Amino acid sequence: MFEEERMKTKEVVDDITMNRAITRITYEIIERNKDLNQVVLAGIKTRGVHLAHRIQKRLAQLENIDIPVAEVDTKPFRDDIKVEEDTTVIPVDITDRQVILIDDVLYTGRTIRAAIDNLVSHGRPSRVGLAVLVDRGHRELPIRADYVGKNIPTSQTEEIIVEMTETDGQDRVLIMGE
Repeated sequence: MFEEERMKTKEVVDDITMNRAITRITYEIIERNKDLNQVVLAGIKTRGVHLAHRIQKRLAQLENIDIPVAEVDTKPFRDDIKVEEDTTVIPVDITDRQVILIDDVLYTGRTIRAAIDNLVSHGRPSRVGLAVLVDRGHRELPIRADYVGKNIPTSQTEEIIVEMTETDGQDRVLIMGE
């Protein structure tokens, strides 16, 4: 029997629940940021960028505002991967702006640390916040999310898989484990 066949997969978030979580994060961003014109959404590639665009769209619908979205590549700043090319795209100056990093899953905190390192190499934000669709725990660094769609406790042997329509053809969150 193949390893993948032995792994149990369980859907823990469906498309409706995911959309509600994204809407809740959007409302929290509105409530906690007095001047939305100073906010920049910075999606961590790849699914964090999709989430950032969805939040941007909801902010436009709710507040009639066009918030810029940056695409942050963490690979050149990670401590476990060596990649030279940085594909980060930041369409506005982030100096003195409130940047909200957005990712699909918060786990050890290492990806977020790399994203912050990348951000500060492009400017000096007045504040950096963090929004995640799923917080699964097991931090290795002192990092916490300001905006959380769902807290899903896991064991370290389990894996969280976020699927999004833009890359996977559907919206859902799975837990895979033995």
